[in-house]
Amino acid sequence: MVVALIAGSLFTRQLLWTPISAINMTDIVSNQFKMSGASFYGTDKNGHPFSINAETGRQEYDNPDKILLTRVSGTITRKSNGKNITDDITADGGYFNRRDRTITLLDNVHVDSSDGNKIRTDELVIKL
Repeated sequence: MVVALIAGSLFTRQLLWTPISAINMTDIVSNQFKMSGASFYGTDKNGHPFSINAETGRQEYDNPDKILLTRVSGTITRKSNGKNITDDITADGGYFNRRDRTITLLDNVHVDSSDGNKIRTDELVIKL
């Protein structure tokens, strides 16, 4: 027990001597809520299912409604002319806005639909 108390006090002293300038507070605050292998599943306003996957998802401390995403992929099902169409989507990044229920995809956005249509763009906003 005595050894633990002595070791604890030495450890505390070592932490107190850590220079404040070595701590990057901007990085700590902006990456406070970070997920690896983030996945979001749900249904849109018409009851059609969607799934969004990302390599990482990051929620900023001062903006909790936006989840920033990297290397995004997903599937969205929609109805067109009475047929169910499945859209396979990939993008380098983007964000999911929980309050507005929108997904904004950015950079190298590819949409390949089961009906043969394809979209290539730098930005795409999907209203869920």
